[in-house]
Amino acid sequence: MAIDIKVAQFPESVSEGTLIEWHKQPGETVRQDELLAEIETDKVVFEVLAPEDGVLGDFLAQQGDTVSSEQVIARMQPGDAPQSDTESSDTPAKPEAPSRTESLGEEQPRLAPAAKKLIAEHNLDANLIKGTGKDGRILKEDVQAYLGQARKPAAETTQQSRPASSPPSTRDATEGERPQKRVPMSRLRARIAERLVEVQQTAAILTTFNEIDMQPVMDLRARYKDKFEKQHGVKLGFMSFFVKACLEALQRFPEINASIDGEEIVYHGFYDIGIAVGSPRGLVVPILRDADALSMAEIEKQIADYAERAQTGKLSLDEITGGTFSITNGGIFGSLLSTPILNPPQSAILGMHKIEKRPVVVEDEIVIRPMMYVALSYDHRLVDGREAVQFLVTIKECVEDPARMLLDV
Repeated sequence: MAIDIKVAQFPESVSEGTLIEWHKQPGETVRQDELLAEIETDKVVFEVLAPEDGVLGDFLAQQGDTVSSEQVIARMQPGDAPQSDTESSDTPAKPEAPSRTESLGEEQPRLAPAAKKLIAEHNLDANLIKGTGKDGRILKEDVQAYLGQARKPAAETTQQSRPASSPPSTRDATEGERPQKRVPMSRLRARIAERLVEVQQTAAILTTFNEIDMQPVMDLRARYKDKFEKQHGVKLGFMSFFVKACLEALQRFPEINASIDGEEIVYHGFYDIGIAVGSPRGLVVPILRDADALSMAEIEKQIADYAERAQTGKLSLDEITGGTFSITNGGIFGSLLSTPILNPPQSAILGMHKIEKRPVVVEDEIVIRPMMYVALSYDHRLVDGREAVQFLVTIKECVEDPARMLLDV
């Protein structure tokens, strides 16, 4: 009796998704809990796993199709496949020309279906192509980029060897044109765009700036980083200091930890801090729940775990929803100054930036200090300028005197 392969049950906030990739083909033997497909929503990627051992049947939904919660997208037959089927399970249902890697019998990298077809068409060695997809999977774009790099030296050699009087060929003219590529916007990117436009249109966003002397934190970090890593198994970064400083400031200025709901202001009695993390699919903001109850080591461990799982799309929906305040660090990309945008319905977001040595005046003397600009964007409908400025000053004071912050004095 055939078994239905269904999309996972979406939460109420997710209505539909896009089937972005099949990891198995019809006729292949699969094992229980083996990854069959991935469904991208506007929040996270849901995995479709094999309910039990068996042989995958025909697809009822193809890559790129829009699917809904618990929709049947394929069927499978329970039990092991016949020996002949098992032996041929590594080949697609439809015969394709073998790539160079397949011909040589080498271990195959993981390939997206479109990439595999392109590799076969051009008889390429997949081991020479760097994959940028999940778990190093080679995507169609990776193959196209590889082909582009391969053509470039060939075109240059042809140009150098051609006599000056020889007219350019049609092929050279085509390669000399400015290429364009159109790709569908991912659901996450579309949702990010929608929310950013929405917050720009509905909130009264204002940004205030300050600068922080990072020397005290850098000295403290240099003194204890080795012992900290040995004891806790995680590196001591700057983010935990800023999270602790923000917690102190949020307790002093509760409006910045609040949000607007219609005609009401909601004051949150807890501190769920969002940490913006870049991923291949776009920016995500996983949440440090009850951050005020976390030690610095626990903060660093959670941030490191979130950053790693963001790269592989393993963050759960619960981990990236909610939050009462957010922190984003553009400094890791080299940003010197920026105005961060709110993460609705939150009323404020802190922007960190790169540390740069600058001449500053300390006790009437010009000295060189590692300085960081910080920015606080806030919703002026709820937060007044006085509170916003004092909030940022509190963070400055805490970070510039970390011992006092950590000792709560």
